[in-house]
Amino acid sequence: RASGTGMGLPAAVRDRVAAVHRGSTLPERLRLYDGWAARYEQDVAALEYRAPHLAAASLAFAFPAPRAGARLLDVACGTGLVAWELHRRGFRCLHGVDGSAGMLERARSTGLYQELRLCVLGREPLPAPAEHYDAVTVVGALGEGQVPSTVLPELLRVTKPGGFLCLTTRSNPSNLRYKAELEEALGQLERSGAWQKLLAQQVEYWEKATTEEESTQGTGYISGVVYIYQKCPVPHLEEG
Repeated sequence: RASGTGMGLPAAVRDRVAAVHRGSTLPERLRLYDGWAARYEQDVAALEYRAPHLAAASLAFAFPAPRAGARLLDVACGTGLVAWELHRRGFRCLHGVDGSAGMLERARSTGLYQELRLCVLGREPLPAPAEHYDAVTVVGALGEGQVPSTVLPELLRVTKPGGFLCLTTRSNPSNLRYKAELEEALGQLERSGAWQKLLAQQVEYWEKATTEEESTQGTGYISGVVYIYQKCPVPHLEEG
């Protein structure tokens, strides 16, 4: 388990993670995700991947009660890890989209989603009308070679005024250029009055690093960030 051997992760797990993060074409990456679906949850458990838990906890903290009737869209929902965490926190009306049919099949088998649709974000619009959702989550997919930061206006489009957006990205070296682009786009939308930032939480132990180079200061882990935004105009609370 020496740190030089890929942070104590099985080689097969490291290889699968590296494959989907490598700069391959989008169709190729979606095929990799289809093939990964059956082993995905085991692999992210080995990685100690905490983003779904951290994101759901942050959103639940920001979200006004009641939660059961709130309509949420889980973008790039994968096998449903975020849905499990949201469901545990009282959210019941969950819709999901993903670019991988294999991942959606696993998500469907959880029974947690009321609606699941195939959608390659960045290539096509979200299959939802404007101002439809009380909250939108994008956990894990905002990264180099995955979902482009240009999708932010589309996420805002389907969010109700006063609704919440919960986004995550990684802070490991190979994602820093993307993260800078993402934060510039987030900031531009905030300056234009489209939304307001409620939270940008840096998390040290996001998941295990798959290589020494990606590890944060030799910890064996990479770090990440959870962002929570609220779409403007924010509704005023009634007096009394």
